[in-house]
Amino acid sequence: MRYPAFALAEHLDHGLGDPRDPGRPASFARCVALDAREEFPAEICAELDRLGLPRWYVPAEFGGELRSYEELLHAVRILARRDLTVAIGHGKTYLGAVSAWVGGTPEQARRIGAEVLAGTVISLALTEREHGSDLLAGEVTAVPAGDGYRVDGEKWLINNASRGDLLCVLARTEPAGGTRGFSLLVVDKRRLAPDTFRCLPKERTHGVRGADISGIAFHGAQVPAEALLGPAGAGPEIVLKSVQLTRTMCAAMSLGLADQALRLVLDFATGHRLYDRPLVELPHANRTLTEAYVDLLIGEVVSLLTARGIHATPGELSVTSAIAKYLVPTMMDRSIPRLGQVLGARALLTSDHADGLFQKIERDHRIVGIFDGNTLVNLNTLVNQFAGLVRGYRRSVVDAGLTATVELARPLPDFDRGRLALLSRTGCSVVQQLPAAVAEVLELVDAGIAPAVLAEQAGSLAGLVDGIHERMAAYRPSPRRVPAEAFELAGEYALVFAAAGCLQLWLRNRHWLADGPTAPLWADARWLRACLHRLIGQLQATSPGDGPTGHGDTGDGGEEYDRLLPDLRAQHREGRLFSLLPARLAEAVAGPAADPARSPTFEGVR
Repeated sequence: MRYPAFALAEHLDHGLGDPRDPGRPASFARCVALDAREEFPAEICAELDRLGLPRWYVPAEFGGELRSYEELLHAVRILARRDLTVAIGHGKTYLGAVSAWVGGTPEQARRIGAEVLAGTVISLALTEREHGSDLLAGEVTAVPAGDGYRVDGEKWLINNASRGDLLCVLARTEPAGGTRGFSLLVVDKRRLAPDTFRCLPKERTHGVRGADISGIAFHGAQVPAEALLGPAGAGPEIVLKSVQLTRTMCAAMSLGLADQALRLVLDFATGHRLYDRPLVELPHANRTLTEAYVDLLIGEVVSLLTARGIHATPGELSVTSAIAKYLVPTMMDRSIPRLGQVLGARALLTSDHADGLFQKIERDHRIVGIFDGNTLVNLNTLVNQFAGLVRGYRRSVVDAGLTATVELARPLPDFDRGRLALLSRTGCSVVQQLPAAVAEVLELVDAGIAPAVLAEQAGSLAGLVDGIHERMAAYRPSPRRVPAEAFELAGEYALVFAAAGCLQLWLRNRHWLADGPTAPLWADARWLRACLHRLIGQLQATSPGDGPTGHGDTGDGGEEYDRLLPDLRAQHREGRLFSLLPARLAEAVAGPAADPARSPTFEGVR
């Protein structure tokens, strides 16, 4: 069987060639060498242009090929697996342009789309040296002058600020500031007088050392009136809606990096012998590997449902994108260093094992949690919506788009930017459908269709989720001082989303994915049991009073992880992505891949 949403990712990966071949421009060895020299991967980015990736940064309605954010998710994932610097260096153009897709007029969006298709590099300039994530404290100003605006001030730690031709700049357009005091302007450096702007030096970073993380200072830069993107004063709203799309792509970066980290460690554990046995057969090593695999599968579920929700339940994206951006990078921040323990000293070497690739991955991944709002920003987004989430759960509110979100073979509707909202009016349908999903699982167990352990897990999960919503209901918001307990509770809610998502993804896709290379994972709910065990264990560890005797103990669960080891090793051996879904990597395929724009469709899904 074929999973169409991987078509673009496979096209790019196979087009770049086997990354293990040091003679390839986009090889792992070359990417590590560029990083050591702190050199931007210009040749690889040019190759991505040749492969047509910019077409997928532009929605079809504005002249490009982007019809599925699920497809874009996997493309970013596959590029990050090869090199995060490449993924953010090239993908920054999407981030720079996305505000046009969300808040610009159709004419503005088509104009920006034409620039992207022509190869123009676009950057997003939000942050400033003294204010970080506090966008409403920004001091860069855009004052009406002549037939346009005069821009003054400095933006700092901006990806591609020096390389970019266009910058989407958030500027203060009302002296008093406030939520309606900032606007977005598309500044074309090619049209500025040379003495009115200055690119700041590239900052040296711990990870992604070749990336152009720099800044720009404006000194009376004159821009035309048409540079204003969307209505005056709408800048913060457009940005907050835009990052709902881009946060999901950050989760994809984490998945790609963690996939390659796991692959490197499995390479080593398979070939290295200790105590006269392959390292992979030793209990501690294989448990570390399978736990990392489970974390990857959980992260994939969260990312998949969020990306499909962009189309199917966009009104809930303020919740789901914050969960994906918080949970997936946080999980991989823990998983990748634990994998390094299996490598031992080799995890720290800049040469020898795999040309020092593991240490680069570990360094690079640390920055993902900072992109598009850091961990606390995303948790705070959830805290601010506790009341609506509790109300939706108690009333069992479910958006009609949930079916398309969780059924992977179902065609997705076109993305409707008009349905994006700063706050979800329907709560979070994935979580609010959980009681019905639990009841369905119990019926399957009673009928002998599903394993009995799922009934125990579903019961444990239902009790935990009820308790978490009771604690959310008891929370009394404070506009200035959010207690640490509220952030912890938001983190638990993110785990609830992951568990509910796993349960519903299995229920709705277990027949469709019963054939093909990943079929063993779906047999006997193998992957689901391991993922639920991990998530329930984490929820029990954080919920008050829910220790080993609370809500039904699920036991040590080692056997649930052990069952996945053959699947993990098979995907590794066969050169497939570590995934619930079938995807072949460039390592396993010879010859060029077809252009996905011309590839066949599957059951109406492009």
